[in-house]
Amino acid sequence: MNECGVETLYRSLLEHWNDADAAGFRGLFRDDGSMVGFDGTSVEGGAAIEDHLAQIFADHQQPTYVAKVREIRPLGADAALLRAVVGSMPPGQSNIESSLNAVQTMAAVRRNNEWRIAHFQNTPTRLDGRPDENDALTTELQAAVTTYASG
Repeated sequence: MNECGVETLYRSLLEHWNDADAAGFRGLFRDDGSMVGFDGTSVEGGAAIEDHLAQIFADHQQPTYVAKVREIRPLGADAALLRAVVGSMPPGQSNIESSLNAVQTMAAVRRNNEWRIAHFQNTPTRLDGRPDENDALTTELQAAVTTYASG
């Protein structure tokens, strides 16, 4: 298991999102890959993922993601599950917007020594009834902004 390769794949996904690069984002997925977006939209297949994101990027400027990987769990020699928390900075801002915090999950598989995304899910962290937990997450992610910008 090459956990570094899995995290590199995830970081590339975030970079393509932050660059509004729908084709680059799609290129990280298997052809039969799938994703569930922040609003619950389910998208099946690489071409559909690219089309979906191209529409999002054309309609508005997206927030910048800043993430912290919580876990990379091997599911065999050539498969892994990555779990992360992510904060978003609205365009032109340098502070995390707590209402956009999310948990991201990525299932990755390796074929011919190359990692690809089989499934990606982006789930808002509402943390109902636990505002202190959301505040703590926002603080943690805000601290990562400097690390992310320099790394």
